[in-house]
Amino acid sequence: MKIAVINWRDPWHPAAGGAEAYAWEMAGRLARSGHSVWFVTARAPGQRRRAEREGVRIARMGGPYTVYPRVLAWLLGRRQAFDVVLDCQNGIPFFTPWVLPRRTGIFCVVHHVHDRQFDVHLPRWLAAVGRFLEGPASRWTYRRHQSVAVSPSTVHAMRERLGWTGPIHIVPNGVTVTTVPREPRSAAPRLVCVGRLVAHKRVGLLLDAVPELRERWPGLTVDVIGRGPEEARLRAGLPEGVTMHGYLPDEDKESLIASAWLQVSASQGEGWGLCVLEAAALGVPTVAFDVDGLRDAVRHGETGWLVPEGADLGKGIAAALDEVEGAAAEAYGERCRAWAAGFSWDRSAERMEALIEGRHLEPGWEGP
Repeated sequence: MKIAVINWRDPWHPAAGGAEAYAWEMAGRLARSGHSVWFVTARAPGQRRRAEREGVRIARMGGPYTVYPRVLAWLLGRRQAFDVVLDCQNGIPFFTPWVLPRRTGIFCVVHHVHDRQFDVHLPRWLAAVGRFLEGPASRWTYRRHQSVAVSPSTVHAMRERLGWTGPIHIVPNGVTVTTVPREPRSAAPRLVCVGRLVAHKRVGLLLDAVPELRERWPGLTVDVIGRGPEEARLRAGLPEGVTMHGYLPDEDKESLIASAWLQVSASQGEGWGLCVLEAAALGVPTVAFDVDGLRDAVRHGETGWLVPEGADLGKGIAAALDEVEGAAAEAYGERCRAWAAGFSWDRSAERMEALIEGRHLEPGWEGP
C-alpha cells in the first residue's frame, strides 16, 4: 500500500518528543513490511527538505503553523497517490479529509486531548481557536473516519471532552531500550525526570519539592534530562542537588535512569507517557499525577504511584522513597520490567497494519 504518515515534527526536530517517536516507529515498520511510506512533516532550521531513512521517504515543509496549509497543498497535488493516510493530531490534526478522495483510508491518530494545554501555551484568543479546531471542527471532519488512540484515557477524553462519535481503536506505545550494562542503583536517593521542558510538563513542581526532600535525605539528587523553551527559566532557580543535562544520547540517558530510585513526572496530562515505559524497562518505578495517560502507564502500587491532581507532589515522592528505600526496591524493579516487557513497537505496528489493511481487531486495551 502507499501510505503517508503526517506528523507535526520528525524525531530529528529540536522539539521532538514521544509523538514523534510513535509516528516514526509506525512509519519505519510499515516500510519494512513492504509498504511504500512517506513521512510528511514540518521543517526545522537546518533540516533538508527531502530525505530518506530506513526505507521511508521524508518530506519537510513549513514551520509550526504554516506546516498545516503546506501539507494540505502537498497532498492536494498528490490526492490520488495514497491508499492510506495516518493523520497525527498534535493538538489539532491536519484535516486531510478536506483534500483527499473518499476512497483514501484516513486514520486520525490522537495521543491526548489538549484542551487545557492550549491555555498554557497560547494567548486566550488563540487558545479558543485551538479548542474549536480540536473539538467541533475535528469531530465533524473525521466523523466518517476511524481514529487511533494510544491509551484508554485518551479514548475516554475524546468521547467525553471532544464529543467524538466515530470508531476509536487503541494502538499503544512500544518501548525501545538500548542494551547497556545494568547500572547499580545509586547509594543515595536519586530522582530522574525525562521529557521536553515545556510548560505543561510542570517540571518546576518537582524542583520546588527538592529542598524539603533534602532535609530528610541530605544526599538526594535529581537529574533532569531534556530540552525545551522552559529550560532557561528552570536553570535560573535550580535548588542544590539538581543537575540539568539537556539532551543526552540514549545510552547515557538510560545509564542515568537505571541508577535512579524513582522517575518523577509532574505533567498535566499525556497520551501515555513514553518515559514511564522506558524507565520501567530499566526497573525504575515512576511517581506521577493521576492524569490522562499517566494513569494508564503507571500501575499504582505496583510499578509506581499516582498522586491525586492538586496534591503535594513532594509528599507523594517522599512516600514512594520510603517504599523503595529497603528490600522492596528489587520487587518494584521486577514488576516494572515485567510490565514494560508486554509492550513492543513491533506488536503495536502489527496492530496498526492490521487496522489499515481492514483486518479484524479485537476491541479494547491491548496492553499486557
